[in-house]
Amino acid sequence: MTVRARGTSPSRPVDGEVSSTRRRGGGGRRGRPGRLGPLGRLGRLGRRRRPDRPWTDPRDLWSESLAGVLARPVRSVLTTLGTVLGIGTLVVTIGVAATAANQIVGRFDALTATSVSVVVPTPPPGSLDPPLVRWRGVDAVRRLAGVESVAALSDSENTSNIQVKANDVVAPGTVSGQTLSIVAAEATLPAAVRGTMTTGRFFDAGDIERHERVAVLGDQAARLLGIGDVRDAPAVFFNGQSFTVVGVLGGFRREQRLSASVILPPTTAADRVGLKEVTRVLVNTSLGAAAQVARQAPIALAPGHGESLTVLAPPDLSRARKGVEGDVDGLFLVLGLVSLVVGAIGIANVTLVTVMERVGEIGLRRALGASRRQVAAQFLAESTTIGLLGGVVGAALGVAVVVGVAGVRQWTPVLDPRLALGAPVTGALVGLVAGLYPSLRAARMEPVDALRAPS
Repeated sequence: MTVRARGTSPSRPVDGEVSSTRRRGGGGRRGRPGRLGPLGRLGRLGRRRRPDRPWTDPRDLWSESLAGVLARPVRSVLTTLGTVLGIGTLVVTIGVAATAANQIVGRFDALTATSVSVVVPTPPPGSLDPPLVRWRGVDAVRRLAGVESVAALSDSENTSNIQVKANDVVAPGTVSGQTLSIVAAEATLPAAVRGTMTTGRFFDAGDIERHERVAVLGDQAARLLGIGDVRDAPAVFFNGQSFTVVGVLGGFRREQRLSASVILPPTTAADRVGLKEVTRVLVNTSLGAAAQVARQAPIALAPGHGESLTVLAPPDLSRARKGVEGDVDGLFLVLGLVSLVVGAIGIANVTLVTVMERVGEIGLRRALGASRRQVAAQFLAESTTIGLLGGVVGAALGVAVVVGVAGVRQWTPVLDPRLALGAPVTGALVGLVAGLYPSLRAARMEPVDALRAPS
């Protein structure tokens, strides 16, 4: 006797089992597959291909973002204005800084970068050694390549404070004299100090050769002594001697201290004051030749003893230019960055307000099948568009302001093309960063809650 459970049939196996005849290949319907239980059916459904996720054409995304920007033109303009001010300020500050730095360095090149000074040590008192540099030895420097003008000077501590008077008459209530410096110089001194004769003339080679008792006053010394015209051959008096003033030298662009000095010919200074040895040599070079002249001048002035001379040469122009530009750029760059941050905050604020006003639209998009990523991309595209437009307009206005300022100041405008071309990209990046939080907040909205929210 065969015993079986109630409700079962020998011809139908329990659900979830495969018939023994099916496993052995015989009995029942030949070739009929066994039945799968619920777990088998779920496994088959799990292996089915998922439908493709919805995808948005970038052109449609761009057109929708542009339509969203143009839907509220006044608000979009005001929002873009923040980026325009930020980008424009950035372009203006960097452009004006570069232009001003170029102007500063240009003046530095013209005045300082072509000036070389050679200091000659004074021999100790009572020394029998010949002087390192003679007055006629300066001609060797004039023959160097790149040299434009040279002049030798002689001064000392004993002649730095001499009581000089414009007349030899002592009158009650009048100033008896002024304390001035007495120096000796070559006839080429006006060109070496880049000065001009305001009145009269400078002594020449004939005056030097004849040991004439003539003098040239610096413009400040002439004002202190009350001498404004030399047509009447005024005289100055010091150390009990008189010297005829033949001219007044002014406009010093080098050695401004000579403006308060009495300048004598070398021969006259050696005879009357005791200034015999050359103590300094002033050299003016063409632009770019200062370094070479600074190396060659000591050898030309004192062959074999060039290391005893001290050369004062300008610093390297490339380093000076970079230093000036770096300082000016760093000073003005902060203002541009602050304005740019303010513009970014404005875009973020307005984009967040727009998200709150378009809650119903967001819910409808989600209900129609739009994904969170598509909603976030929509608002990111709008904020990026606003930043891009602000960057383009700000860059154009900034370039115009830089050119205008340079034109008014008669400067040469200096603009980096990468700055003008990179400004719109910078504006787009600012808009992209500013729209991150509002777009994420829009993407996190649930369709049901968004549709129920009051519009």
